Amino acid sequence: MAVDTNMPVLVVDDYKTMCRIMRNLLKQLGFNNVEDAADGAEALEKMQSGKNFGLVISDWNMEPMTGFELLKQVRADEKLKGTPFIMITAESKTENVIAAKRAGVNNYIVKPFNATTLKAKMASVLGDF
Repeated sequence: MAVDTNMPVLVVDDYKTMCRIMRNLLKQLGFNNVEDAADGAEALEKMQSGKNFGLVISDWNMEPMTGFELLKQVRADEKLKGTPFIMITAESKTENVIAAKRAGVNNYIVKPFNATTLKAKMASVLGDF
């Protein structure tokens, strides 16, 4: 089954420029229904408001709620736990990757990255598009 590129995608990053970059990369890949949140708490609020996001792409390092804490909250929520989740981080620490995998992340991207990397990671989570 082909991926619906009209599905809502939630980008979570406390750095506005990164949100803009992600929005542009996703647009290049055909995804135009993109929302953003400045931290994990705002993202969780948006997700719990009833909108079904087809994918969450979240930065790891944010305050007050990190992407890792967001991931754990999403996986603990009965309604949200099946949401595909990709974590982005500037640190490629093995223990972080392992912790994220244990918490249920679907994939992991280390900065810097480009549209090709993003597409490959998204395709591994969602299927081809």
